[in-house]
Amino acid sequence: MVDLHHPRLSIVRQCGLVSISRSSFYYEGKGENPLNLNLMRLIDAQFLETPWYGSRQMARHLRRLGYTVGRKRVRRLMRLMGLQAIYQKPRTSDPHPDHRIYPYLLRGLAIERANQVWCTDITYIPMRRGFLYLVAIMDWWSRKVLAWRLSNTLDVDSCVEALEAALARHGKPEIFNTDQGSQFTSATFTQVLKDAGVKISMDGRGRWMDNVFIERLWRSLKYECVYLQAFETGSEARAGIGRWIDYYNTSRPHSVFDGRTPEEVYTGRDAPSPGHAPEMAPEALAA
Repeated sequence: MVDLHHPRLSIVRQCGLVSISRSSFYYEGKGENPLNLNLMRLIDAQFLETPWYGSRQMARHLRRLGYTVGRKRVRRLMRLMGLQAIYQKPRTSDPHPDHRIYPYLLRGLAIERANQVWCTDITYIPMRRGFLYLVAIMDWWSRKVLAWRLSNTLDVDSCVEALEAALARHGKPEIFNTDQGSQFTSATFTQVLKDAGVKISMDGRGRWMDNVFIERLWRSLKYECVYLQAFETGSEARAGIGRWIDYYNTSRPHSVFDGRTPEEVYTGRDAPSPGHAPEMAPEALAA
């Protein structure tokens, strides 16, 4: 948002235009200590296996692994990671009280073609000395990742960038489904969909199964790429994740599609003959 090398606007002027203070722009977070970063990696891995774990159960899990941690600490780390247990909560605990929650439109809907329904989600990406957040836009029918962005914050900007990139490259869906995270319920995000003439659908509170396909994407990405590589820098993470997503879209066959890849299903192409496009082993993605 703020360009250090803008030819005409000073940093002070740019900060004023986007309503942030200059001190906020120059501030660099201290980050988490090595122990907390390790705890966050363990929490992330366990949450993929047991997404119903709240802070109390996660703290018990970590204590069984030999870490002396309390629920308060685990709750703070899970909040920082953007993780929330899947159990149902009353509507009074909406993520943002000023944001409109849209109805869920997919119940009983037969999804039969590409660009009928898109979905999105954000996940935590652990690195060797820190962490990032990844947002992805997926076509529900084909499971193809249409666009993605990495960010060091959980704000709405990277979500809007990914959405705008997907719309520019692939046209628009009939329905766009999200969870009730504040990034997706914000006026900034929903207005992009409204301007494009897309119907907005939102999961029931705490119902991760409403967005199950992108949850499966996160699981595959982390076990086949992120956990194997321990990225050092953001540029390494961006390159490594980019290679894996290309592999996932174009070379990773899905049994539900009779061995076709998401790209082949999305474009309506048949799978190539055996030996024409061999599947990459996950280890090859680190090269």
